[in-house]
Amino acid sequence: MSIRLSSTRTTGPANHPRLLKRTTARLLAVRLVVILLLLAFFPNDSSSRESRVFEEFTRHIGQQIHKDKQAFGQASSCLAWFYGKAKAPPPPTAEKISWQTAAQPEVDCPRTYPGGMDQARDDFSKTQSMLSVSLTFYEFALVADRNDDGIYSHTELQDLFSALALPFDDRDHGQTQAPSLAKRFDSWYRSRNMEALIQGMNDLYERGYRVTPSDRIELNRVMG
Repeated sequence: MSIRLSSTRTTGPANHPRLLKRTTARLLAVRLVVILLLLAFFPNDSSSRESRVFEEFTRHIGQQIHKDKQAFGQASSCLAWFYGKAKAPPPPTAEKISWQTAAQPEVDCPRTYPGGMDQARDDFSKTQSMLSVSLTFYEFALVADRNDDGIYSHTELQDLFSALALPFDDRDHGQTQAPSLAKRFDSWYRSRNMEALIQGMNDLYERGYRVTPSDRIELNRVMG
């Protein structure tokens, strides 16, 4: 009579199904904790910082445009009020800008412009000039985003910095790029350096950049 020996599979503590499941769950939990810690301590990696340069730069210019529109609107409405008192037609405005007129021009305008029509006219010219600079700079920032994706690529950033006569550091990874662009805007805005701005725009045009329909829609939104 032959005897068949059957091998019995034993389950040791190292390969017990429940133990394996617990070990896997613990590993997943540890990985999750590590990921959360990385996100907490390093929330802005280089790629995310670079992707925000366009947003931060255009927002900085947009804030100045809002202030310029208010100042220009006040000067324009008061100048029209002074002309109305003098029964003379007001000068045409060069910018098609929407603004809210003064609530009480007969009170606000003489207080804001004690020098009368001449002071309002000077302020009208100044605020119009400042608004032109900020709007042109905003157009420049939009044109530099060649494919209208709301993000400056590495090449677009290089071309943008070159057009603004700024040094470009490949190792920056967005850490100081937006502040550098904002600083350049502030400098040229204060000096009303339209000549340098137009030259920068021409540099972009020579590289194939153009004002796109999307750019025009955004400009109309900002002006309206």
